[in-house]
Amino acid sequence: MRPRHLSLAGDDPHVLAKTMAEKVVIIGSGPAAHTAAIYAARAELKPVLFEGFMAGGVAAGGQLTTTTDVENFPGFPQGIQGPELCQRFRDQSERFGTRIHTETVNSVDLSRRPFRYVTDEREGEAEVLIIATGATAKRLDIPGAGDDELWQKGISACAVCDGALPLFRNQPLVVIGGGDSAVEEATFLTKYGSRVYIVHRRDELRASKIMQKRALDNNKIEMMWSHVVVAASGAEELESVRVKDVKSDEERDVAAKGLFFAIGHTPNTEFLDGQLTCDEQGYLITKPDSTQTSVPGVFAAGDVQDKKWRQAITAAGTGCMAALEAEHFLAANPST
Repeated sequence: MRPRHLSLAGDDPHVLAKTMAEKVVIIGSGPAAHTAAIYAARAELKPVLFEGFMAGGVAAGGQLTTTTDVENFPGFPQGIQGPELCQRFRDQSERFGTRIHTETVNSVDLSRRPFRYVTDEREGEAEVLIIATGATAKRLDIPGAGDDELWQKGISACAVCDGALPLFRNQPLVVIGGGDSAVEEATFLTKYGSRVYIVHRRDELRASKIMQKRALDNNKIEMMWSHVVVAASGAEELESVRVKDVKSDEERDVAAKGLFFAIGHTPNTEFLDGQLTCDEQGYLITKPDSTQTSVPGVFAAGDVQDKKWRQAITAAGTGCMAALEAEHFLAANPST
């Protein structure tokens, strides 16, 4: 359904231009967005944050809400649940005066400043935009792996986030994929699992040569060439996966306590309609040592511009950078 383009005052197209633009509008709901909001609010920029309504297919808070135990975020020596950490981000943003709307920004107009944004509920303008919409992990539609099945009960899309959990220690683990990410995650998991299977539908990896060698030389990694995972099974937690040989159509069960999707991410940039420079995968490109995008006054933070690290703490760091750069930009480019 196409977004509704509302007018702030009836149908008069000239009224919106006369309204006061917000100084800083942040689009996103994860650690990057809320860190930006906290810094911007403390700088008295009165930020407005649109956290989305099931944007990217997940609740406000982004991918972190799909993680159970978070043990690598500083300040929580006993760990913390992903949804609780997201709520704490939100509470801290509100404490300093951030105005939060549970609405998804459907479109923006970056052709001139102040920039214009549209949700299902409102239209508005912003002197500065901070894009922190993240990236959605790709998952396969496998029986048993759904949200109301074994997802986050042994099934994950982030080995670095979840691989060290007690559930996976000294257990057989399965990684789906054939690129650098799959090999990297499988290699990481060998620190914890008893054995790691890489399931790949082809008979050779797509990963770089150096990454291929790393996997093939690791005696804890076993390749399952020309195979696909067709089902996940278990009572309360994952116990096994069913794999299929794509050449012979034979199926068999493989004992596994962990199943990790490593088939890439989709950056949540579609609503930008190509107005900002992206790489071939759709990630926003920012200037070196900066969060500045190709349009002055529009900044990007978190996983929407970071396809390498994709961690809550690195996202928070770029959120801080974006807010500080926004403050400097506004000082040098006051509204007219």
